[in-house]
Amino acid sequence: MSDKHNPSDPVFPSSKTDAAAASHVSSSPQTESEAYKLAFQDTDFLLRDDLRPVRFQLELLKPELLMNEAKIASLFVVYGSARVPEPAKAQEKLANAKTDWDRRVAERLVAKSRYYDEARKLARIASRFPVDEDGQRHFVVTSGGGPSFMEAANRGAHDEGKESIGLNIVLPHEQLPNAYITPDLSFQFHYFALRKMHFLMRARAVAVFPGGFGTFDEMFELLTLIQTGKVRRIPVLLFGKEEFWDKVVDLEALALEGTISKEDLDLITWCETAEEAWAEVCRVYDACDRMDV
Repeated sequence: MSDKHNPSDPVFPSSKTDAAAASHVSSSPQTESEAYKLAFQDTDFLLRDDLRPVRFQLELLKPELLMNEAKIASLFVVYGSARVPEPAKAQEKLANAKTDWDRRVAERLVAKSRYYDEARKLARIASRFPVDEDGQRHFVVTSGGGPSFMEAANRGAHDEGKESIGLNIVLPHEQLPNAYITPDLSFQFHYFALRKMHFLMRARAVAVFPGGFGTFDEMFELLTLIQTGKVRRIPVLLFGKEEFWDKVVDLEALALEGTISKEDLDLITWCETAEEAWAEVCRVYDACDRMDV
């Protein structure tokens, strides 16, 4: 057997090697103690409050490393409600409404449900963006991993036979990832802050569909980061100006009140169709002329 080594071979054994060796130690009061566990295999230790900074780092690193390995260079992010059904299911909800309030809400859901189809179509278009000469993937469709508009986005990529990402979050009530996310790119987060960071670290365009508190949180954080120069400007594509946004928030009033500048309103591109949204992406990124949409 040769005793020669490659200069690039590591000197220390890998963590996997040490973990395997640790699993075969003889049983004794000392080796059975919690203290004897390797730190990275000690779940109770990792879940201590004192280890929160380490968990932050792990939650930052895991998706980052796996996306790098998958050669994902940039994302097309889709924000939106988890509660707006696709059109057929919205009609069912209206038909089954029992009270006046339920009927009014169902009617509004029906009105917004058409954007499910636009989200799906937009994801299909983005998923056709070609892989570059280095094998890097761009405008990879990414959602929060849940139902409604998030599902529509992953579903659109799935229609094209392309991979898509889901960034799910642990919630008190069950929220499973939708069935259209690529399994190896289906991530789960504990920390909202790190989840939002991963949305934006690779984002090159963000489409925002009607939504609730979570969608508002994500949208206004992005607009704030662009406004303050913390991230460079990217297309922020809002769907449903008259149907939804003008009814629930008066952005022009913010400018008239002097709490934002009039120019800040230009950070938003209003859209009604997937084609309009993608046209703005192509205006910003010249490389879109490589596509046959």
